[in-house]
Amino acid sequence: MNHTRPRRFVSLLTRDTLALVLAGGKGTRLGALTRHRVKPAVPFGGKYRLVDFPLSNCVNSGIRRIGVLTQYKAHSLIRHLQQGWGYLKGEFGEFIEILPAQQRVGPEWYRGTADAVYQNLDIIRDHDPRYILVLGGDHVYKMDYGPLLAWHDEHGADITVACMKVTLEQARGFGVMHIDAGDRVVDFVEKPEHPPALPGEPGRALASMGVYVFDAEFLARVLAADAADPESSHDFGRDIIPAAVPRARVIAYPFRERGTGRLAYWRDVGSVDSYWTANLELIGIEPEIDLYDEAWPIWTYHPPVPPAKFAIEDGESPGAAIESLVAGGCIVAGAEVRRSVLSANVRVERGSRLSDAVVLHDVTIEPDCRIRRAVIESRCRIPAGTHIGFDPEEDARRYAVSPGGIVVVTPEMLGQDTWRVG
Repeated sequence: MNHTRPRRFVSLLTRDTLALVLAGGKGTRLGALTRHRVKPAVPFGGKYRLVDFPLSNCVNSGIRRIGVLTQYKAHSLIRHLQQGWGYLKGEFGEFIEILPAQQRVGPEWYRGTADAVYQNLDIIRDHDPRYILVLGGDHVYKMDYGPLLAWHDEHGADITVACMKVTLEQARGFGVMHIDAGDRVVDFVEKPEHPPALPGEPGRALASMGVYVFDAEFLARVLAADAADPESSHDFGRDIIPAAVPRARVIAYPFRERGTGRLAYWRDVGSVDSYWTANLELIGIEPEIDLYDEAWPIWTYHPPVPPAKFAIEDGESPGAAIESLVAGGCIVAGAEVRRSVLSANVRVERGSRLSDAVVLHDVTIEPDCRIRRAVIESRCRIPAGTHIGFDPEEDARRYAVSPGGIVVVTPEMLGQDTWRVG
């Protein structure tokens, strides 16, 4: 039986699509970095928030109808969306709607990713989309969703799951699938302890990216059935996709670089170690994800701050940043920054030395500090003479230390006010 539909223009496919960005999860593996904010609102790369990546992918792909589903500690996320993403034109049917948990269908808040969408089905129906694009709000990647939608349409799919090859160790944190010769998913298991390897590739598995396309009518039916199941956890990866595999047409979409066919860049920054690594990957001459690509900009909110400044202190010590990303409003005065990422309004004072550090916005590092392999939360004031990242026992006593040895420092750990962290 031929399931292929007549081809439609990609522009029509994107126009008929409603994107839903799941931005309500706690992000507990990021530890202290999500104490005051939801994971998609975590700063990244000196000037962005994690949610900027899927939102930019939508806008650059021509998908301009977007809902952002929020729940946990969403204030800084909502503020960021209002400040940086209010330029879409309602007159042209473009919008970003914030969809907080409202107990629209019962007394419960969002009980899982699938339930979050189910509780907003009435709003989704009002927009009358043909396709629903479901996205995580906390992955770093650039992806044109147009070819994904075309793949879904051409394969006559009920569900399309974007996927890529990962190591077996990495696969433990994702949904893992097997596919047949026609790209149909024949098995799907969420976060297996022993991931099944790809045939002929014993060290790799095919992992879901958490990017799904659904036919809207099909999605409404399966969500209603899932909501009525008392045994379900109401999650796309644990419940909806595995249940659909034997009963519906679930197709895999391999995510590759356009033109080259090579494995594309995609990072799940769900842990402190992966977050720190992904930030520092940006400082290379040719990083795997190109933030300077004018054809695919990453949109965000730009605060009104002055240019970064590197000043000589006491007429002798020059301020310098080497192999680093430095955002606007930063002042490096008689200090040295190496292989680091500084967000807006960071001040590094005389005699201090930073290396392999990720410093979030509005941080002051007083004179003669030594900091390496660390993430410094926003609004911290690091006292003069502080050493971080040199004495594992002292770091563990005062701060949070990841399994990979990355030190996380927050205002609470320094005994400072936290009311402005966000």
